[in-house]
Amino acid sequence: MTGQAEPAEQEWVDDHAGPVVRPYAVTGGRARPVTGTFDLISLVTATRADVSVESGLGPEHVAIVGICQRMQSVAEIAAHLDLPVGSVRVLLGDLAARHLVQVREPRATHAGLPDDSVFEAVINGLRAL
Repeated sequence: MTGQAEPAEQEWVDDHAGPVVRPYAVTGGRARPVTGTFDLISLVTATRADVSVESGLGPEHVAIVGICQRMQSVAEIAAHLDLPVGSVRVLLGDLAARHLVQVREPRATHAGLPDDSVFEAVINGLRAL
């Protein structure tokens, strides 16, 4: 210990962005969305042109609605906001629950995938080794 007193209030600051907010602070400590799963390629569109700051909505929520005036993928939203995808999914869950965004999940397609019998044959072959 150096004997010097620690500052009463330490501030996290990024040289270019200013004060840094931890991702869990943006989501209120939540790790899972209240609704939806939101694949990286899910497409999100805002259902309203403007959203006033309603109770429970933070600036990140409002920013997502602004970004999604044009259809965006979940990955693109995370990149625009410079937030982890997990945090963006939580925020999107909040917005979807309030019907402020519409989410189009990617279609599950099995085109090009082999039949289950091929997988069974591979597993049986591996077991035989």
